[in-house]
Amino acid sequence: MLKVFDDLDRELVLGRAPRRIVSLVPSETFNVVALGAGERLVGRTDYCVHPEGLAALAVGGTKDPRVDDVLALEPDLVLANKEENSKGDLERIVAAGVKVFVSFPRRVADGLAHLGRLARILGTGDQADVKARLRAGYHALREAEAARATTTPLRVFVPIWMDPLMTIHGDTFLSDLLDLVGLQNVFADRRRRYPLAADLGRAPPKTPEQLGQRDTRYPRVTLDEVVARAPEIILLPDEPHPFDARDAEVFRALDVPAARDGRVIACAGRDLSWPGAQALDGLPRVRALVERWRGARG
Repeated sequence: MLKVFDDLDRELVLGRAPRRIVSLVPSETFNVVALGAGERLVGRTDYCVHPEGLAALAVGGTKDPRVDDVLALEPDLVLANKEENSKGDLERIVAAGVKVFVSFPRRVADGLAHLGRLARILGTGDQADVKARLRAGYHALREAEAARATTTPLRVFVPIWMDPLMTIHGDTFLSDLLDLVGLQNVFADRRRRYPLAADLGRAPPKTPEQLGQRDTRYPRVTLDEVVARAPEIILLPDEPHPFDARDAEVFRALDVPAARDGRVIACAGRDLSWPGAQALDGLPRVRALVERWRGARG
């Protein structure tokens, strides 16, 4: 019997390793496959397309899964994420007697710890290839931390949505990964303000008491704010918003060092924002890209 706590501090008791798993998070689907249990996936979201060739049934989106379809698959474990999935959907699944494990990594190290915990849940932690993957993850993390300690970071702006223009606060997984590869998030100190007019500087913001539990880690910003923050690099990930050539032209027209130096760059969103196996695999790739930009600086 295994007892584990998820990131909502809820205890789950598992009599055996789960054999029928539904993943409601693309990164978790990737993690399950990476940990050698892909054949146990019976359900996934429409966006769980990496790796390719999954046989699991698609059950809708992350925000709007078809709960009846999830339950019809008779899972013994559903993998979810506090940020990605809707509380009401998860409560319906729990009410039906299905175990739901909710993750919420905010740091790259959290994602690595979660991967190890998931290996325990799946019962694959003793497999040689899983041990090797976890060791490689720890090595990539420690190597990045050591390099960061001796590096002057480059200032970076990473939008996550175009209309409205949105970015990330420092208290996010993505911002922590940027820091690890030698990039300083120019909006690390910028919290989201409510309502929208307040976020855009056109009205007074709500007080912390009025905000309650609202997530303030994804501010909506203006292009003028981007110019004022003077990023040296602008990264355009391909998810959650698929930034395209037209979006890139908007940023290349700004009076910022990144535009003047030709550093408005497309990148794989998965390497930046998928906690666990994907981010750990991608960490050396992103570090290598940053070092090339650093070498061409000036």
